[in-house]
Amino acid sequence: MRLPISSEQVRHCRKLAASIAQEVKAEISPLSTVSVERSLLRLVGIEGSNQESVPLVNCFIDQITGQRALEDGALYWLSNTILATGESPQGIAERVGAGSLDLVRLPRQPRRAIEDLCRQIVQDALVTLFGKQRQRREMEESLARAPSPWLYVIVATGNIYDDIEQAKAAAEQGADAVAVIRSTAQSLLDYVPEGITTEGFGGTFATGANYRLMRGALDEVSRRSNRYVRQVNYCSGLCMAEIAALGVLEGLDILVNDALYGILFRDLNMIRTMVDQHFSRYLLGLFDTIIVTGEDNLIKTIDAYEEYSIVLVSQFINEQLAKNAGMREERIGLGHAAELDPALQDSFLKELVQAQLVRQLFPRSPVKFMPPTRYKSGNIFFAHALDTLFNLVSVWTDQAIVLLGMPTEAIHTPYLQDRYLSLESALHVRRAAGSLGRELRFLPNGQGAARARQLLAKTEESLTRISEDGLWNSLASGAFSAIRRTRKGGRGYDGVFRKGQFYQNPFLSREIVRRARRETAAT
Repeated sequence: MRLPISSEQVRHCRKLAASIAQEVKAEISPLSTVSVERSLLRLVGIEGSNQESVPLVNCFIDQITGQRALEDGALYWLSNTILATGESPQGIAERVGAGSLDLVRLPRQPRRAIEDLCRQIVQDALVTLFGKQRQRREMEESLARAPSPWLYVIVATGNIYDDIEQAKAAAEQGADAVAVIRSTAQSLLDYVPEGITTEGFGGTFATGANYRLMRGALDEVSRRSNRYVRQVNYCSGLCMAEIAALGVLEGLDILVNDALYGILFRDLNMIRTMVDQHFSRYLLGLFDTIIVTGEDNLIKTIDAYEEYSIVLVSQFINEQLAKNAGMREERIGLGHAAELDPALQDSFLKELVQAQLVRQLFPRSPVKFMPPTRYKSGNIFFAHALDTLFNLVSVWTDQAIVLLGMPTEAIHTPYLQDRYLSLESALHVRRAAGSLGRELRFLPNGQGAARARQLLAKTEESLTRISEDGLWNSLASGAFSAIRRTRKGGRGYDGVFRKGQFYQNPFLSREIVRRARRETAAT
C-alpha cells in the first residue's frame, strides 16, 4: 500500500533539510557546553555527589568555569590532574567536591603527556562500554524477537519502585518497550540528581541509579518470558548529553531525543540545544541506541489537519541533524501522532494517509507513532474506540513503535487495568490486521493521494523558506508552531563556550573508537 508521490520531490526535501542541518553543524562545531563536559566525566567513570548532594561532575565543571578555564575542557583538566597527583578520576572528583583540591592551580603538565593520557583514558572507557554493549546484544539475540509493531507503554508514578512493579506487569501482559516518564520540569535542571528517587511529580526522576534498577527488573522479565523488553527514557533538556551518557552506561535501548523540542516548548537556548543534541546523538549512534523524536508535541500545538506539513518539516530536519551526528537511519526513530479531530469528515482516512506518508518518506526509520490524546474527555468508551482505530492505522501502515493510548486518558494516571485493556486491544489488532497493508491500495486519483501530494508540496515550500533564511532565523520568526525564540535567549546559553587550544575530546576520534572496538573484539 503506497501513496503515489513524487520521488524527485522527496529527494529535494531531503536535500533542503541536509543543507539546513549542515549550516547548523558548521556553526556548532567549535563549541561545547557544560552538559557535554559533564557527560565526558561520567563516561570515564565519575559518579556520586558531595555532602551537599551536588553531583561531583557539576562540582568539577563549576570549579573550572569559576576560574575561567572551561575552554580547555573537562578531560584536559582531568588528565592534567592525574599526571600531577597520580590519583584516579573518581578520587580527584571526590576531592574537588569536598573543596580540598583546586584543579586549575596545579602546574600544567607537558601537552603531549596530557594528550596521550587523555586518549588512553577514553580508549579504556570505550572498551568497557563496547563490552557492555556486546553483552546486551548477546542477551537480546538469545531471546525471541518481538513482532512488529513494538507495543510501547509508559509508567509515571514518581516512585521508581512502584514504576518497576507497573513496568513488570505491563511487560508480562505483552508490552515490548516500557518508558518511565520523567518528573515534571526535570528538563529545566542543569544537573542530574544522584541516587534512587521515590518522589516525583507527574513522573520519576531520571537518574543513573533509577535506570539501573529498571534495567535489572526488565531483564528479569525478559529472561522469564523469553522476550526482550526494551527500556526507554527521555534524553532532552539542559542535561541532554548527560542523559545520553547515562543511557549508554546503563544499557537503555531507546531514548526520546528531539532537536527542536527543548527550544520550542521549554524555552531552552537554541545554540545550547543544538550542541547538546549533536553530541548526545553522536554518542547514542556510537552505541547503536535508537532515538525517537518529538513531533508528537509539535502536532498538539497546531491544527493537525491544516498545518500537518510542519510535522514533516521537523522530521526531515531531525533526520538530517541525526545523520550529521553519525546515526544510521535504522536508529533514527522519527515521531508523529494521530491527533486529527475525530469529528472531521473521513478523519480515519486522513489519519491513515498521514501515517502512511511518514512511513513512506522515512522507510528505514523505526518511526514512533503516538496515540490520540487531544480530543479525549471523560468518556472512556469513546477513548477506547479512538485508540482501537489508532491501533488499526498503526498496523495497516506498518509502524515500527506504537505508544498505546489509554481509555482513561485525561482522567488520571493509568491504573494497571487501564494498561491491560490497551495492550489487549493492540494485541488483538496486531493479530487480526497484520497483513492488511499488503492487500489494500490507495486509489491513484483518490482523496488520499491528493492529500499526500498537497502535504508534500507544502513541506517542500516550508523547507525551501527555512533553507533560505537559516534555521536560527526561522526559529526566531516563528516558523514552527508560531513560537519565536532568540539566538541568545532562553535557558542555558551561559553554559555554551568556545573550545580553546588545549581542548580534548577523544570520544570524537575515529582512530580511538576503532582501537577500542578492536580491543573489545579481542577480549
